[in-house]
Amino acid sequence: MKKYLILAVGLAFAAPAATAQSTASAAGAAAPISAGQRKAAEELLAATDSEKNLSATIDRLLAAQIEQNPGMKAVEPEMRAYLNKYMSWQSMKDDMVQLYAREFTEKELKELTKFYQTPTGRKTITKMPQLMQAGMEIGQKRMQEHLPELQQAISEKLKAQQPAVK
Repeated sequence: MKKYLILAVGLAFAAPAATAQSTASAAGAAAPISAGQRKAAEELLAATDSEKNLSATIDRLLAAQIEQNPGMKAVEPEMRAYLNKYMSWQSMKDDMVQLYAREFTEKELKELTKFYQTPTGRKTITKMPQLMQAGMEIGQKRMQEHLPELQQAISEKLKAQQPAVK
């Protein structure tokens, strides 16, 4: 369950970067970012309500985890403290600014910010959590529907790799 929680928190940042093709190695790229890029990235993250969305995502995820497993209610304070320590906006802001500044030019960051300040951009920000959730549910349903096919393929592969028994 923890991996879904972490995945979903990460998805909270996906809305403003839906067109970005970032990789983990890109986040650690050596090229320094300019002050202008940093400022533009901070403005984009503010325009996309990243802090509010991250906090709301954490709340939703904790509620979903407890709904799925009511026994976890007893450890909700510890889970919340952990998430606030490592996944809160305060703990992640600088890394997110760095990520966006490395993935987009200053001009692109400003254009994105301008878009997210439009009515369509604001609607995108508002709708994105529901769209992401619905998309994950579609994916999960599709995987469950076709899981026997994967299990069969794996079973056949494993049988074919076993040495013949005499």
